[in-house]
Amino acid sequence: MIDHPLYRQDVQQVADISLPWDKLANKSILITGASGMIGSFLVDVLMQKNRRAALNLHVYALGRSEAHAKSSFGAYWEEPLFTFISHDVNLPMIDLNLGQIDYVLHLASNTHPRAYATDPIGTITANIIGTQNMLEFAVTHQAARFAFASSNEIYGENRGDVELFDEDYCGYINSNTLRAGYPESKRAGEALCQAYKQQKGLDIVVPRLTRSYGPTMRASDSKAIAQFIENGLAKQDIVLKSTGTQDYSFTYVADAVSGLLTVLIKGQNGEAYNIADPASNVTLKQLAETIAALAGTKVVFDLPDETEKAGFSKATKALLNPRKLEQLGWHAQTDIARGLRHTLQIMADL
Repeated sequence: MIDHPLYRQDVQQVADISLPWDKLANKSILITGASGMIGSFLVDVLMQKNRRAALNLHVYALGRSEAHAKSSFGAYWEEPLFTFISHDVNLPMIDLNLGQIDYVLHLASNTHPRAYATDPIGTITANIIGTQNMLEFAVTHQAARFAFASSNEIYGENRGDVELFDEDYCGYINSNTLRAGYPESKRAGEALCQAYKQQKGLDIVVPRLTRSYGPTMRASDSKAIAQFIENGLAKQDIVLKSTGTQDYSFTYVADAVSGLLTVLIKGQNGEAYNIADPASNVTLKQLAETIAALAGTKVVFDLPDETEKAGFSKATKALLNPRKLEQLGWHAQTDIARGLRHTLQIMADL
C-alpha cells in the first residue's frame, strides 16, 4: 500500500504537520496493535519521517501475526530502525532485551462489532489485562510517556443534555450486557492509566478515537462503514442494517494518526483528548448515501444477523467535541467526502 501515490500523499501529509518532532528524535517507540488500521498507518508515517527527515526513531511494532506484519511492513523489514515483536498483550512482556523504550503507545484492541460478539473475553482482556501488562512494561523500561488509545464508546448513550461530548461527559452504559464489554473495559483501561500515574509516577495521556476508517481497514472489519465500503468496492448496493438515524463522529485514518501524534508529543500528563472531525459528523444513512453515490450504487435496507446485532452499539447519538485537542494546534484535514474518496480509490487499486 505504501507504493500507492494517493496513500503516500496521505502519509506524507501527516509527516509534514507542524509538531515538535525533535521530541521523538533519537528515541524509541513501541506500538501495540501495530498491524491494525491505525497502527499500520502510524508506522508508515514514522518510518517515512525516519527516511525523509533523519528522525532516527526506532519503531518497535508489536503484533500477534508475523505473517500479517510482513505483508504490512515488508518495505521496512530489514531496516535497522524497524523491529517487529510477535507477542500477545494479554501475556506479560518478558525481557526482550529491548533496552530503553521512550514511548509506549497501546493500540491493541478488538474494534468492531463481530469481534465484540464472538470474542468478548479477548475484547475485555486486551483493554484491561493487556493495558496493565503494557503499563508495567513502560514503568520497567522507564518510558517517558505512555499513551492509551481509548474510544468514543466510553461516553455511552447521550442523555439528551448535550450536543457534543467533551472529555468530562459520562453517559449511560448498561453493564449487564455482552456489548458492554468494550466500552466498560476501555473505561477500566483509562482508570488503570490514572492509577499508574498516581502510584508509579508514570506520565500518561489518553487519546480518545472516534469511529475511524481508511484504506488500512482489515477485510474482517465488521463496522458499518467498513461493510458499506466493501459493498461499494464490489459495486453492490450499500446495505444499511437499521433506519440509519444514528448520528456519529467519523475520522479518516490520517487525521486519527495526526491526532494520536499530537496527543503523544504535546498532550498534558494525565489528560484525555477527543480526536474527532466536526466536518465528518453524519448519520449512518448519510454515510451510506455518500458511499453509494461515490460507488454508483444505491442504499438498501436489511436486518442484521444475531451475531452482528449482539455487537452493535446502542448509542444513537455520539458526537465528540475536539476543542481541547484543537487548542494543542491539531485540526482535521480530511472531511468525510474526501476521506471516503481516498479510501475507495486506494482499496480499488490494491
